[in-house]
Amino acid sequence: MIAIAIDGPSAAGKSTIARRVAADCSFIYVDTGALYRAIGLFVLEKGVSTMDEQAVTALLSEIDAQIVYREGAQRIMLNGKDVSEDIRRPEMSMAASNVSAFPSVRQFLLELQRNLARKNNVVMDGRDIGTVVLPDAKVKIFLTASPEERTRRRQAEFLQKGINVDYDALLAETILRDKNDMSRPIAPLKQAEDAVLVDTSAFTLEESVAVISQIIREKL
Repeated sequence: MIAIAIDGPSAAGKSTIARRVAADCSFIYVDTGALYRAIGLFVLEKGVSTMDEQAVTALLSEIDAQIVYREGAQRIMLNGKDVSEDIRRPEMSMAASNVSAFPSVRQFLLELQRNLARKNNVVMDGRDIGTVVLPDAKVKIFLTASPEERTRRRQAEFLQKGINVDYDALLAETILRDKNDMSRPIAPLKQAEDAVLVDTSAFTLEESVAVISQIIREKL
């Protein structure tokens, strides 16, 4: 099986670009961040702090998180319920960042992610795909953009859904999440040595997709 790993910080365009690239290649798209959001959602619904490692770890035995595909679209199932929309609420971003720092959570999801790549040609995006989850991926890309541009994109996405979010508050959250993701002791966000760096700050979506697609064609 062929694996394409796309890593990078939040709102760098990973999911949108990876989904487009996967469709162009007829590969399966895997959004690993959605799995961490699902765990964050479960923890919050249980009334537990997403920063309480011991309490979060104790809840993992109650979680059945799965990725399923319906009409080519990825859906996230949590204990048999489709939570694909619920995990996109604004507060889920920090919840995912918090629980993803715990070794128990990362280990819990690691085999699920690897199994998908063993059975399918995949385009998988996340924070540690090229460094930890799929270190032997055929193509590795590190996708980034400035915090300000990523915040603008996130705000636009929320506004499209009718959710008003303050730009300054969202920027502060973006910077905090970057710090959390890059400084955690287990599988921190970083560029793999053999990954191609792509900064999309000045690119449109179409330009970003074109650049990534060209890199993949050259690598494959």
